[in-house]
Amino acid sequence: MTQPYPTYELKIAGLTRYLPICPVDEHLDIAGFVIFSDVELTIACATDLLKILSDSSVDYDVLLTAESKGIPLAYEMSRQSGKKYILARKGKKLYMRDPVAVDVKSITTEKIQTLYLDAGDMEYLNGKRILLVDDVVSTGESMAAMEELCRIAGGTVAGKAAILAEGDAADRKDLIYLEKLPLFFK
Repeated sequence: MTQPYPTYELKIAGLTRYLPICPVDEHLDIAGFVIFSDVELTIACATDLLKILSDSSVDYDVLLTAESKGIPLAYEMSRQSGKKYILARKGKKLYMRDPVAVDVKSITTEKIQTLYLDAGDMEYLNGKRILLVDDVVSTGESMAAMEELCRIAGGTVAGKAAILAEGDAADRKDLIYLEKLPLFFK
């Protein structure tokens, strides 16, 4: 398939996608992976991740993801497994009671962001085995922020799962993922 712009061909979960190459700065480009609206890919990746988790005996009670690109994956993994998922929000919402905040810096955002969980979600996570889920892990900062929320809530991180591990994240021993995603240095 010919594209009018540079792309990276990704083969994952039995599917092929062409990811646009996106500049991060004058020294680095990344392949832009966005799972939103790709229902076929979301279902396939959730199915494959759940199989790997089952085969590796990762035992968890609940899934936790960060807003926003992890939402479709966490939802589909929740739907297929029957286990609840909780969303760490990037902004305080009016319905949140006594929100807890943790700061995070991601490779795909320009500034520090904050993840929030409200008191009800924190209470739910207390004593639970929690699977952290995201679409792509690169620097690991989002995972670290979710891990800190789990610690504050009194839960235990049972595992960490992502569709893609980007760059050095592919060398992490604490991360279950489907495929590696390269970084493009200039």
